[in-house]
Amino acid sequence: MKSRRKHPLARPLCLALAALPAALPVHAQQAEEGQMTRVQITGSSIKRLQSETATPLTVFKADDFVKQGLTTAQEVLDRIPSNQTSFGAANAVGGNASGLPTGGQATADLRGLGGDKTLVLLNGRRLATHPYDGASVDLNLIPVAALERVEVLRDGASAIYGTDAIGGVINFITKRSVDRGTIAVEATFPEETGGRERRANVTVGGGDLEKDRIAVLGVFDYHKQDVLTSQQRPFSATGVIPSRGLNLTSGTPFPANYFDPVSGVAGNPGFAAGCDAPLSVPRASDGTCRQDYTRLIDDLPEQEHITAYGKASTKLGADHTASLELLYSVNNVMSRTAPPPQTGLILPASSPYYPGNSGGVPAQPGLSGEPLNVSWRPTEAGQRQIQSKGRGTRLVGALEGLIAGWDYQTGLSYSVSRSEENFTGGYVQDASFAAGVLNGILNPFGLQNEAGRTYLASTALRGRVQDAKNQQTAFDFKASRELMEMAGGKLAVAFGGELRHEKADFNVNREIAGQASSSGLSGSLSKDGSRTIQAVYGEVSVPFLKSLETSLAARYDHYSDAGSTWNPKASFRYQPHQAVVLRGSASTGFRAPTLFEKNAPLSRNDTSNSYNDPILCPGGVPQPGSNPLRDCDLQQFKLQGGNQNLKPEESTTYSLGVVLEPIPAVTLTMDYWTIRLRDKIGALPEQSIYGNFDKYRDRFLRFPDGSPNAIWDINENLGKVKTDGVDVSLTARTPNQSWGSLSFTLDGTWVHSYKYQNERDGEFIENVGRYADNYVVFRWRHNAAVTWRSGPWSATLAHNFKTHYDDQNLVDAQYFNKVGSYSLVNLSGTYTGFKNVALTAGVKNLFDKEPPFSNQGTVFQKGYDPRYTDPIGRALYLRGAYTF
Repeated sequence: MKSRRKHPLARPLCLALAALPAALPVHAQQAEEGQMTRVQITGSSIKRLQSETATPLTVFKADDFVKQGLTTAQEVLDRIPSNQTSFGAANAVGGNASGLPTGGQATADLRGLGGDKTLVLLNGRRLATHPYDGASVDLNLIPVAALERVEVLRDGASAIYGTDAIGGVINFITKRSVDRGTIAVEATFPEETGGRERRANVTVGGGDLEKDRIAVLGVFDYHKQDVLTSQQRPFSATGVIPSRGLNLTSGTPFPANYFDPVSGVAGNPGFAAGCDAPLSVPRASDGTCRQDYTRLIDDLPEQEHITAYGKASTKLGADHTASLELLYSVNNVMSRTAPPPQTGLILPASSPYYPGNSGGVPAQPGLSGEPLNVSWRPTEAGQRQIQSKGRGTRLVGALEGLIAGWDYQTGLSYSVSRSEENFTGGYVQDASFAAGVLNGILNPFGLQNEAGRTYLASTALRGRVQDAKNQQTAFDFKASRELMEMAGGKLAVAFGGELRHEKADFNVNREIAGQASSSGLSGSLSKDGSRTIQAVYGEVSVPFLKSLETSLAARYDHYSDAGSTWNPKASFRYQPHQAVVLRGSASTGFRAPTLFEKNAPLSRNDTSNSYNDPILCPGGVPQPGSNPLRDCDLQQFKLQGGNQNLKPEESTTYSLGVVLEPIPAVTLTMDYWTIRLRDKIGALPEQSIYGNFDKYRDRFLRFPDGSPNAIWDINENLGKVKTDGVDVSLTARTPNQSWGSLSFTLDGTWVHSYKYQNERDGEFIENVGRYADNYVVFRWRHNAAVTWRSGPWSATLAHNFKTHYDDQNLVDAQYFNKVGSYSLVNLSGTYTGFKNVALTAGVKNLFDKEPPFSNQGTVFQKGYDPRYTDPIGRALYLRGAYTF
């Protein structure tokens, strides 16, 4: 039973020391020759053989993903079927679901519960979360070139690692030490233009802890990906596909649409000439133009990533080791979208560009001669460009060793995550731009003359618009040992504690943001917050029989801003036969709202999709007094931000599995899991608000004259989530033959159900196999690979697969779409026959599989869904490494 009462720390500390678990995993320690090495595996603090674990664990070795040409942590985790993430590099184009910049962030999302419920660790310790959500780690901070392996615990681990490990734990583990240096270069060359990648890294190290009493490791890595524009791939070239019922366009085009509020007439002087095809296209129903903004965005942004990682360890006597670990990572992203939309502009009859005046704009029928309301996208200003600069730093000092039979580990860490956004092109100063139209200098219906070009250039808005920082300082300790002999082995215990302080700062540059409504930050204010978390935890492993072992764990956490919680976990491992292992677990979880979720500044942003105002343009029909350029088939506004009244999320997780090994060369595992989450934190999906005006009428905010302001959509506790499914893993190996050996691996996740509520006691919405609100949960995902090895040669054929699903389908019924299944096949080969040299060559997306068509309108890219597919196409992958 959980409690949010302010308990003193002393009582739970005593309870933990008397009975229970720990968490942070460490690397394998050397065993005496001839002995099996017992290590701490992700999911437990007690050293054991990996085969002894009672919880499902996936291990992905760095050598394997290097050979497959997987170059980023995001790409590596996309091969983990239980990872249902929908947030990566492509989201940097156009921002997140709130319309705000993402800083180029990429996240992990086990079980589709959200990146905020997947705990990402580096060498068993936390990193600072990204400052724009305060809940998930930016995978761009991970030093991929320094990794030895990735361990994915597909089970709730709040009792071991912290209350927020509801969906599971991903532990990136670096090399412990190296005794030689390695220089590696690699490149990916797409068959079509755009999206080329280059990488170079250096790994150096030396020393032996046992002999030299010191060991050092250093890694420097540089990675760059070129931009991929929408026009470089046919499936993403346009948002207008009549044969599919797709017409995702904007009512703010070039040339400008006008509306006469006196006569009620709307139109566009460029309509008769075809607008500005193909960038804008005519709409016959009302004589206006619509901007095909998809043509002026990027599929993937230009990205440059630099990482430096170092670790030094030294022996302090026979039983103690001290280490110092430093990580510094920089991620620069340049994202581009369509030129800035400018609405509500006033064009007086005195302007030379008023239709029929001297500026050459043709006269338009039905005008009253009074000022016109104009909506205009100045393409001459260029695409909007945002440069995102992300930086991450982590410093860890640790001490581990043996005292009186107890293995101990303790450490002090400091980590910080920063992000900064700069306008570098395309944005204009709203007031100055509007004045240029009002004063007759700017021509909204055609290209500018010299005076207009000069004035337009003077309205350019450049500079830093926002920056944010998350800091985390933590102290941790743990100890474990075997205590006494039992029928099945020795009883083992572990205990520990953690003290963590978090601080968040979100700064809005009012001088810049206040001048550009299209930034989404024009009304935002800077915010900050901090909190302290105290925790104690413990674990006991009881081997009742050789065939039966149980583990009990519990953790007590106290949040200075969210109260206290006690989370237990119980698991068992039963082996009735040499070829059969049964395992299972039950646990609870508790995720306190993050500092950003509580304190995020209120921001007025564009909605993701276009909507009709339910009062002024119901069903797309303008009502008396409405402005169709503002109220009909247009992106509206939503007010989003933090909420100090948020309650914590709580969860329960159960799993039950079997491991079968009928012969030593074949292993099959199947694990059923189910998760129940309460009081999920998030903003109500905009589609739900616009889809039920009667229910959400109070959320539609209006100005005093009745015109639409925005929908109210801040963070809140939405309701429950219920999901369950089965993980499957199969490994098969052949013995060595004259031709070599083969191995086959398959990891798959089948989701039976994923239901969620958008409000307490509301109806449950099924998300599996269908696009519900903002994203989809795939019914089945797998990653399979066949590897051949013979002497210095090896080759891998890998297959990554996702099942079909029902599309978002905000189109007429006859155009309803089912997004087809999607699979990628990678082929690679490696040769190590040259002294100190390893060469790898391969083809990514061997069969040049294009992303299937999607009519989704949530993200900026159209014609496909960039969150679940790879737009690059077939590409050649080359890698060379020299060891010295």
